[in-house]
Amino acid sequence: MEKLKGKKIVIAGATGSIGEQTTKQLLASGADVFLLAKDANRLGELVAELQLPSNRAFQVDITNGEHLQEVAKVINEEIIAPDVLINAVGIGIIKPFEQLSFEEFDKSISVNLYGAFHLLKSFLPAMKEQKKGLIINIPGVLGKTPMAGATAYSASKYGLNGMMKSLREELKRTDIRITQLFLGGVDSRFWDTIDLRVQRDKMIMAEEAAKAIWFLCQQPSSGVVSEMVIQPFNHQVI
Repeated sequence: MEKLKGKKIVIAGATGSIGEQTTKQLLASGADVFLLAKDANRLGELVAELQLPSNRAFQVDITNGEHLQEVAKVINEEIIAPDVLINAVGIGIIKPFEQLSFEEFDKSISVNLYGAFHLLKSFLPAMKEQKKGLIINIPGVLGKTPMAGATAYSASKYGLNGMMKSLREELKRTDIRITQLFLGGVDSRFWDTIDLRVQRDKMIMAEEAAKAIWFLCQQPSSGVVSEMVIQPFNHQVI
């Protein structure tokens, strides 16, 4: 396994439950972490908690491609290119199709799919110049297996999965690797605004999900984990 000490790692969605836990574990392993998050207040709190320098955190909405490219330029001027790019951004709108508005569907696609596109457009060119790097996305199991009420969410995550598989074909002549992490239910703030009866005490803990990402960041250069699936033991769907 590759060591993480000194690795340049960019985490988008750093103030989410999984993003925060991942940040803490990577920092503990000696990685040089750059945080991207939409929530400026929580980002400031996290920076203070972890005693990070201010030039390691950036408030940005990844659906804003122009701003994201400006942020990427600042980061790449310092590190040339990320060793690892982690996309932990995601929103979930779970409701029956009849109750789903176009605005909600559009928001799901904008954040979960277009946001990932903007992230790649911003950081991938520098990684391609170096011909190496690792990209980790978290489509979730609903990017592999459908669920009633997940029309918008699955559409965005299936799209993300397809986009990354196609991109993998384009990158075959480089050492840029792509890993898709299909997480089942994770006890995170994701569920705070979803009107659905779920047993959060039986879900994967955010800290354990972060450990999986920490592990994936250490893949040996001789191979790649193309996909990893982790689900609650009592609710396996694939």
